[in-house]
Amino acid sequence: MNIEIRAIQPLEIEPARLLLMANGWEHRVADAAQFRALLARSQVALVAVDHGTVIGFLRALSDGVTNGYISMVVVADAYRRQGVGRALVLSAMGDEPNMTWVLRAARGDVGGFYEKLGFVKSQVAMERPRAQTPRAAQLAPDETQGR
Repeated sequence: MNIEIRAIQPLEIEPARLLLMANGWEHRVADAAQFRALLARSQVALVAVDHGTVIGFLRALSDGVTNGYISMVVVADAYRRQGVGRALVLSAMGDEPNMTWVLRAARGDVGGFYEKLGFVKSQVAMERPRAQTPRAAQLAPDETQGR
């Protein structure tokens, strides 16, 4: 396995979108043009690539000084539990110890993954959820959490 973590390249945008769609994010990335706009407005968009194939993706927003928000992390099934997600997250966060990073980790058992990377449950965060689209309204409440 020869995995490279790097900033997403133009030819990797569609493979990253398809990876997200195959892993439960279809309600957020179904529209290819909207996904490209999402990436264009993100400060961090990384891919994990194995021999030319996109096998992981991370998107984050950050001021690069004090605060960052990890919005999307996905790793292809065949590459999970092999350090790919960890490498993506650590690469996105960099080595600035004075930054606070936040994320929403309400799906499945991902809380333990993030705790191993130094995240702790917060009692101070607030959120204003996005409007429910007809598609999102059809999903069970736990399917819309953390995405």
